[in-house]
Amino acid sequence: MAENTFAVTQTPIGQQPNVDLVGRQALQHELKAVSTEDETSGEKIVSCGKPIKGTVIKVVDGAGKSLDERQVGELMVKSNCMLSSYYHRDDLQPFDAEGWYKTGDKGYIADSEIYIVGRSKDLIINAGKNIYPQDIEAIVNSVAGVHPGRAVVFGVEDEREGTELIAVVAEVDTDEAIIRKQITQSIRQQVGRQSDITLNFVTLVDKGWLIKTSSGKIARGKNRDKWLEERQAQF
Repeated sequence: MAENTFAVTQTPIGQQPNVDLVGRQALQHELKAVSTEDETSGEKIVSCGKPIKGTVIKVVDGAGKSLDERQVGELMVKSNCMLSSYYHRDDLQPFDAEGWYKTGDKGYIADSEIYIVGRSKDLIINAGKNIYPQDIEAIVNSVAGVHPGRAVVFGVEDEREGTELIAVVAEVDTDEAIIRKQITQSIRQQVGRQSDITLNFVTLVDKGWLIKTSSGKIARGKNRDKWLEERQAQF
């Protein structure tokens, strides 16, 4: 992270990062990273390595209480090379009362290594499940016909049900209705098969529809707003 000047964690040069296989149900429902050997019901999470020298990390819950190993919460960082404030942004207060930097990343610690599962602001709560958009996006991007790297997943509030619905927007290179219908069906089937999640909305759009940040990342918030505006205009 830029806020820590160079980095927060690092895997030793020449060493392959560890991949943690954890149970999907426990991760989604209990916010726990429980090790499993069953790949069909598990999620693979790649380690970010151990904290670099002079940097310490802890995981906390919503009340700021420190969590044990393999419990998922927000990652907090403290170091000897951390920024002190954001330039000309007094509205941003990233530190808690003890000087820990609130990263906004959700993850856990296992054997002193750090694992990231998603961003707090992107988390979707659907029927009691904690769903991380990037996991679903990876599945959508693997579907034949979807333009590589051009899919976004976000939550849509459903006040009547008191939950969030799950929406997918994916760019495709075809205008043929039959092929688009097949791609849509494939997206729903693949996501359901690989994640036990049912999609509420699947929207296929032309190349160039999705909004990206200046660093090239898919802007989930802005794409959600654009999708909602276009959907409301249709009704």
